[in-house]
Amino acid sequence: MRVSLEDLKASCLQCQRCDLAKERKHVVVSRGHPSARLMVIGEAPGADEDAQGRPFVGRSGRLLDACLTEVGLDQADDTYICNLIKCRPPGNRRPTPAELKACRPWLDRQILEVNPEILFILGATATATLLECRTPISRLRGHWTEWKGRCVMPSFHPSYLLRNPSREPGKPHSLFMADLTHVKHALNGAVSGLTPDSSDR
Repeated sequence: MRVSLEDLKASCLQCQRCDLAKERKHVVVSRGHPSARLMVIGEAPGADEDAQGRPFVGRSGRLLDACLTEVGLDQADDTYICNLIKCRPPGNRRPTPAELKACRPWLDRQILEVNPEILFILGATATATLLECRTPISRLRGHWTEWKGRCVMPSFHPSYLLRNPSREPGKPHSLFMADLTHVKHALNGAVSGLTPDSSDR
């Protein structure tokens, strides 16, 4: 049974499916437009997100917003932004398989309800979990693939760009911007006829 995003959020805020619920300050569900054609999916909330209850509001989020703006996408109107995991793992560690499994139904329901045309997946953990593959993100990024009838563009997580700040050609930031530009071009009209090319993996 489909539910509204507001009902989904209300249920998610009460979630006790894993031990992350014991230490969280807030459940971090989403931000952005509920009918966006583009869904941006990260890994998990950090300290800033846990404090504010919104995804991507720390340094990585500010960088993501700046990159979206640079290619002409508005984070409030053109995107729906969320994470695989809705509660912060202690110390910003990587989510465990049990935590990913417990939280996965929330993401699946978000995708179903928002019904985006494109998924822009950030980072190795989010990409490997959603696509169920072990191919390195360095090989997957920059290439369209398909997931349950949706076009998917994997790329680096903004936190990786912060650790590698060079903007020279071929560096992570420039590759990330190239990936995001592909997404923008697809949203400008090519997505309906887009054929994801998994042969590039």
